[in-house]
Amino acid sequence: MTYKVGIVGSGFGGNVHAPAFTLHPKFEVVAIASPSNARRVARERNIPHAFATLDEMLRTVDVDVVSVSSPPFDHHAAVLTALAAGKHVLCEKPFALNLAQADEMVAAAQRAGTACSVAFEFRYEPAEATLKALITDGKIADLREIEVTRFGNELRAATRRPRSNWWYSRARGGGVANSILPHLVDLAHWYAGRPPVAVTGFGRTAHPLRHDADGAFPSDVFDGIFVLLDYGDGLISRITADSTTSMNQCTLALHAESISVVANGDFLVEMRLFSVEPDDQSEFDLTPLPHAKYSSIAPNVPPFLALLDDFAERIATGGGNAPTFADGLAVQRVLAAIGYEYSAPR
Repeated sequence: MTYKVGIVGSGFGGNVHAPAFTLHPKFEVVAIASPSNARRVARERNIPHAFATLDEMLRTVDVDVVSVSSPPFDHHAAVLTALAAGKHVLCEKPFALNLAQADEMVAAAQRAGTACSVAFEFRYEPAEATLKALITDGKIADLREIEVTRFGNELRAATRRPRSNWWYSRARGGGVANSILPHLVDLAHWYAGRPPVAVTGFGRTAHPLRHDADGAFPSDVFDGIFVLLDYGDGLISRITADSTTSMNQCTLALHAESISVVANGDFLVEMRLFSVEPDDQSEFDLTPLPHAKYSSIAPNVPPFLALLDDFAERIATGGGNAPTFADGLAVQRVLAAIGYEYSAPR
């Protein structure tokens, strides 16, 4: 059996969701909705139907799954609309703009009883999955610290995006706290195997004034964010996401009393993995993802296809290991704890 998919959002939705769902044997992309580029993406990706809105798509086309890849400010409304229509839902990160929205989305999913997941696809990358397996298999004992660091250059002063771009607006879900931090926090939670008992951290706005072709304009987003999580029983995590640096560099590390295991790379895809012991250092021989050949489409496509394997199983059986809405809510609680939320003024 194949499941008919309607995609919401034409940016990441067109570049990653559409090709990944199309390549997967359990899914068939039948529609895409976007207020601006739906027709163009439908034409480029051979998607039969294009609509301006999700409401129009649901009224017109029969879909089993709604894949929400619109900008962050749209996630709450799109997910609630899809669930009210009884659809299975895959939602991009960040899950929501604030904790109240996230709570409402989780409650709606429980009422709907459909299969729901959050697109934390980097769990499926070989290095990230191997780190988890080392914990699960008991090969790393006495874990003391989870280190998650990502340096990037997307929000340096020299970066030029038009002021209308949602990246520069907290109200629209912009900034590094919503772009990359959810993946980093999810990985820390996943490795810890439990939610934190305490959260502390802060964000930094190095560039409160941005510039485009029309001059300067204000921006209220965090371009760097720094978090410390206490998971209890002697385990903590340090998380850094800074998008104002000159380089692209990512590190995931598990530090135990007898060994450290460290993944390193330009980003969360195609990382190298090393074990570091007092008298030895060696590199793991990682098995590539079965879908690795599709990285030429977009780097996220191979792990996204692996996520879809689990999502298809959840739809069919209610099982599978696809990240849950509860996982999205757990990440949202961290954002709330460090003060990065948006609530519309009353």
